[in-house]
Amino acid sequence: MRVLVTGGAGYIGSHTVVALAAAGHQPVIVDNFGNAKPAVVERLATLIGSTPEVRRFDLTDWDATEALFAEQAFDAVIHFAGLKAVAESVSHPLDYYRNNLDSTMSLLSAMQRHQVWRLVFSSSATVYGGNAPVPMHEDLPVSAVNPYGWSKAMNEQVLRDVALTDAEWRIAVLRYFNPCGAHPSGLIGEDPTGIPNNLMPFIAQVAAGRRPLVKIFGGDYPTPDGTAIRDYIHVEDLAGGHLAALDRLDALTERLRVWNLGTGQGSTVLEVLYAFERACGRALPHQIVERRPGDVAVSYADVTRATAELGWRAKHGIDRICAGHWRWQSANPDGYRA
Repeated sequence: MRVLVTGGAGYIGSHTVVALAAAGHQPVIVDNFGNAKPAVVERLATLIGSTPEVRRFDLTDWDATEALFAEQAFDAVIHFAGLKAVAESVSHPLDYYRNNLDSTMSLLSAMQRHQVWRLVFSSSATVYGGNAPVPMHEDLPVSAVNPYGWSKAMNEQVLRDVALTDAEWRIAVLRYFNPCGAHPSGLIGEDPTGIPNNLMPFIAQVAAGRRPLVKIFGGDYPTPDGTAIRDYIHVEDLAGGHLAALDRLDALTERLRVWNLGTGQGSTVLEVLYAFERACGRALPHQIVERRPGDVAVSYADVTRATAELGWRAKHGIDRICAGHWRWQSANPDGYRA
């Protein structure tokens, strides 16, 4: 299939582009490179054997989005593009609502006009809110505790409403938990702009000497070691989940289906830290500080539906995730700027 990948130069998008190419599909990337680095494209060319087609513009530009669909034919779209930093969303909620909602509506409008009816949407476990029971399953009520999460929840509602407008629509909504790790080549990985918002890249930057210590937010949670539990999924497993969903779309009897992508089990922050220490071969300085507002004690996925309906299951555990992430970070201590 010829697949448009929005945000395809980003962390998850780039790994999915590699997986698409390996499966024989033809990925086309749209990215504004606000959070991605142009160097990614050269590395993708090395990994897939040819330079992927890339269009550089922002999906909130409705005219540019329409022009792309008028010019080219696509069989499906995988939609990653969007702002994703939780703390930033709290400080700049209007930016998040405008960007994340308008980009989706621009995309859907062009898809509908040009009869491209297959969509895989990048959602998040943040739509389960702050009080969901674990393991979290897809039929739980949708909620959120920050503007980023609400933008995902609102996008899901937009997709449900749009799906009702035409029987041709087939939409996969993928709610994933905590992506981490990197491609085994070490050529592509997570390279956040500024201070990392997620645990794994922060630990990796401490291991690389870019930051002095790991701050652990909260040591008094009701968990085995007092630190929060999260479901960490290897980015390659996540990319595989997108392909499985893409392959499943034509067989769907309903117009929209939601699947969790996670491992189905959690690791505490300290367990992740110790796994990364094993990967890099030394102890890493860390400090337990106060909890962050809005953080929940435990979050991990129920992946029963994805396993049963997509034939998909995460293959990699936390040690392999950390080993791959360290391989990427140690080979690229300054990220794509190295």
